Amino acid sequence: MARHRSHSVAFKRQVAQEYLSGETLHGFAKRHDLSRNLVRVWVQKYETGAFDDDAAAADTIQTYEARIAALERLVGRQALELEFLKGALRNGPPPRSGPMSVITGPAASPSLRDAG
Repeated sequence: MARHRSHSVAFKRQVAQEYLSGETLHGFAKRHDLSRNLVRVWVQKYETGAFDDDAAAADTIQTYEARIAALERLVGRQALELEFLKGALRNGPPPRSGPMSVITGPAASPSLRDAG
């Protein structure tokens, strides 16, 4: 069964540059474990500048994927916070009537002396 591998644009560009530096096709393809026809195709694409466009597109995609991953992490974190706060609201003490300050505490209740 044939192997199906995918290679990065940087690797393809490197292979094309190395081949163009003067090695024989047979030896070069054998050393990199690639078919000779594949090396020819990559060299042709390199010479026409197709790898430059592919590299720019790959960089853009990589940037977008990183941004998407960061936003997904943020959404996950916010979802956890929301669930935590909903649980705290359900399980917390019931709200008290009347104003209350952290500094002064609850409002003083009228004493029996003031009523009479």
